[in-house]
Amino acid sequence: MIVMSVVTVLVLLALVTQAGIVAVQRAYPPQGRMIEVDGARLHVVDIGPHESAVPIVMLHGASSNLEAMRRPLGDLLARDHRVILVDRPGHGWSTRASRQDSTPQIQARMIDAALANLGIDRAVFVVHSWSGALGARIALDHPHRVAGLVMLAPVTHPWRGGVGRYNEIIATPVIGPLLAYTITLPLGYFVTEAGARNVFLPQTMPDGFVQDSATPLLLRPREFIANAYDLVTLKEAVAAQVARYGEIEAPVTVIAGEPDKTVKTSIHARPFAATVPNAKLIVLPDLGHMVQNAVPDLVKAEIETMIGKIVPAQAAAD
Repeated sequence: MIVMSVVTVLVLLALVTQAGIVAVQRAYPPQGRMIEVDGARLHVVDIGPHESAVPIVMLHGASSNLEAMRRPLGDLLARDHRVILVDRPGHGWSTRASRQDSTPQIQARMIDAALANLGIDRAVFVVHSWSGALGARIALDHPHRVAGLVMLAPVTHPWRGGVGRYNEIIATPVIGPLLAYTITLPLGYFVTEAGARNVFLPQTMPDGFVQDSATPLLLRPREFIANAYDLVTLKEAVAAQVARYGEIEAPVTVIAGEPDKTVKTSIHARPFAATVPNAKLIVLPDLGHMVQNAVPDLVKAEIETMIGKIVPAQAAAD
């Protein structure tokens, strides 16, 4: 009797989840084009004037999608620059063939291939949080593609502890997908907003952020599982690339806040900037994890300062 009751509840939750997937995807449809690369189909939004000298590529962190980089920072930049926003493999409307394609190394290869498809030779990369490791990996493995790198509250180094027990469970075979396809989406509707507010601290989350950033897309089972794999494999991935950071030749600007409790500046931003030869570090008091939302004008100014130095140097080289 108990077994039958549990099975019945799981079936009902699975049906609710499937209905929720349909509703979420209708509410937040894709805004750009799909680009086929080996192992994935990447969703890319290309905005701003294409004649701008140096394109800007924006890569979001964990538990989000390209809309988290678009508003307000991407839209601000697109007034004067070509801006390419990418849903990382497995996130937003991007797919990936294998859940195990979760490392910065593999995703760097995929993004490099997508940019080649778009005809973009070099760009300034603006990366947030999880994508700090990804931006560093692109600069290491595909240096020809990186004119400059702007890192916002980046993950770059191993840290003590894990990434949350729930992520570890979701990344576990059998039980993880079972939970993802039954409980995650219904439960997520009740906890997503509170979780997002915590990431903004000590800043206040803007009204409507969860909807404007299409965050509910994360609750779909296939994306929730992909996100969990990204998180549980990240520490080992950054540990493998730390020794190479001194090889990065592109100009780098790192912007972080000292009270950031999500990605600690003392563990990541400070040692990274101290290792990279051509790095500038900006640490702001009272700045939390969502740098692109809290100080978009500052980030925009730093990006444009970098581009202002790159363009004359590029012209001289040509």
